[in-house]
Amino acid sequence: MGSLALDTRHLVWGPPGSAPDERALRLLGQALAEVLTGRRPPETVADRLTDQAYRELLRAGRMLDTRRPPFAAVPRVTEPADGVVEMCVLLHCGERSHVLAVRLERRGVQWLVTDFETA
Repeated sequence: MGSLALDTRHLVWGPPGSAPDERALRLLGQALAEVLTGRRPPETVADRLTDQAYRELLRAGRMLDTRRPPFAAVPRVTEPADGVVEMCVLLHCGERSHVLAVRLERRGVQWLVTDFETA
């Protein structure tokens, strides 16, 4: 398992319009970064992604080549529409940092990653 354990509960927040928990989002960004650096198996985050996003994560494989484990900073979070959260997370990886952008959409009371990009 990766260096940080994800909360075993799904990403769930209160009624529509409630603010997301930034700590949970940072831990999700950390877990995705660990998958993208090959330090965490992708199946550990499968329940937090849509099927399509999970297939993209598997296809991406080890995208980030780092000597040190990544460290996700506090995410910048926006809510462009009701039921949509987008976050941008700076990943400190030693000599070079990377950025991870993640889009989550509310499905019932659960939030799922629907898309991600990294550079």
